[in-house]
Amino acid sequence: MNPEAPQHECAVIGILCPGEEVSKSLYYGLQAMQNRGQEGSGIATFRENGELKLRKALGLVNAVFTEENITDLNGDIGVGHNRYGTTGSNIAENTQPLIIQSELGPFVVAHNGNAFNASQLRSDLQSQGESFESTSDSEVIGKLIAYSSGRSFVEKIKSATPKIQGAYTLVIATPDSMIGVRDPWGTWPLSLGSFNSHGYMLASETNGIEKAGGKFIRDIENGEIIVIDREGAPYSDNIERQKEALCSFEYFYFGDPYSKYLGRRVEGARFDMGRLLYEEHPAQADWVIPVPETGRPAAEGFSYASKIPVRGALVRNRWMGRTFIEPDQRLRELGAALKYGALAEVIEGNRLVIEDDSIVRGTTTKKTIQLIRDAGAKEIHLRITAPPIIERCHFGIDTAKIAELIAAHKSVSEIKDFLEVDSLGFLSLEGGMKAIGTQLKDRLCTSCFTGKYNMMVPAERDKYVLERL
Repeated sequence: MNPEAPQHECAVIGILCPGEEVSKSLYYGLQAMQNRGQEGSGIATFRENGELKLRKALGLVNAVFTEENITDLNGDIGVGHNRYGTTGSNIAENTQPLIIQSELGPFVVAHNGNAFNASQLRSDLQSQGESFESTSDSEVIGKLIAYSSGRSFVEKIKSATPKIQGAYTLVIATPDSMIGVRDPWGTWPLSLGSFNSHGYMLASETNGIEKAGGKFIRDIENGEIIVIDREGAPYSDNIERQKEALCSFEYFYFGDPYSKYLGRRVEGARFDMGRLLYEEHPAQADWVIPVPETGRPAAEGFSYASKIPVRGALVRNRWMGRTFIEPDQRLRELGAALKYGALAEVIEGNRLVIEDDSIVRGTTTKKTIQLIRDAGAKEIHLRITAPPIIERCHFGIDTAKIAELIAAHKSVSEIKDFLEVDSLGFLSLEGGMKAIGTQLKDRLCTSCFTGKYNMMVPAERDKYVLERL
């Protein structure tokens, strides 16, 4: 994954299958969606007798769970979560799922998104005597649901959600049911799948459903509440609905290539992005080089259109992953060399098209380009599948501050000079929408590329606002 690209917040998953143990399937679903969050992971399950089990910790999925502790989570209703936080520090208290107590009994919530009025909601709840154990907006949403009026969990959700400003996808488990919720705009994805012969799943990505042993049924609609219990088939309710605005970055970067959103597979969209990049910004070169791993489908599309062969000259250190150990200054200066190895046998003396997914600050991209220069490249033509990012996201992507977004302050020519490449081409927004599917363009959020938001947003977003409270 591009270490500089905007980072997603979370993956959510839930399974209900009466009489079956679901914890291992939740584990495999979370592993399949590790791309969506790497700070922490957790699973909570209810057994048929109402007993609730929870395990969560900082770290990747395979570091948090073992054969022993996953077996201890056996239950037939469960919720899982991978976190990349956009509200609250990377501390154990902010990992999910979260257990919330209510007058209707306990429930478990997993959240993907960002509530940018969380500080006001939390203050209101504290004035009513509520206390908080974390500094995440997810706990605020959970306790808002618990404190809202209603004789059922669905009624409480319908009372709570109009008060939330921002984006949210929720998967909630109660002792007897599983509930999925998408915000009125459908900012973040959620899909429904079948599980075994008599169960159901919810997950952020279709890949998460299939890798957990389920079969995709359909996307949950924006503003939809879907309820699954032990008694029968899912049924739906609704909160207020707005014009659909799924995050387009799911196609440009976040989504697993195998996943589908709105019926369009991510890999196919990225292939077409590369093909259209050649039409918009052709180049003469010896090789097309993808930046691992998200750049490969677009590199193949560029190669298809240009007839320039693809070579894997950048080799990612796949065992390095994300680390909680801060590198010292000497290692920081090595930059991209820690992340990639550059094959001089492929690079030296050749003209290269380097295919990457996005540029945010430009600093990491510059180090990657320098690594390729040092390996002896004759020419470097950089091609980027995402249009220039000129505004920050307020809905659940951990983007840089506006002052750090290179495209917000520099022209394409100035970015080219900063990166020291022979040419630079970004796919246009029109090209990106064409690659994803012209019929889908009115169902996508493109605010980070245009600065035009579908709702009122704060002037600045403070990730640590709840900690300062």
